[in-house]
Amino acid sequence: MAKAPVKSPPERSRPYRPHKLETLNFKVTDDFKKAFKGYAVAQGISMVELLREGFELSKARRTK
Repeated sequence: MAKAPVKSPPERSRPYRPHKLETLNFKVTDDFKKAFKGYAVAQGISMVELLREGFELSKARRTK
């Protein structure tokens, strides 16, 4: 008896995103924004990466 061919999974029409991204809105001063963005650029990371890293460091510091 012949086996049925194995079907490959369907291709995705959009790239896979493990998490849906949401907008986070808050206001900061122009000076803070410039300093934050400048620091992120100097470190070679995005502002989102800097925010995430700062948040993780803050959580770790406050839970001790």
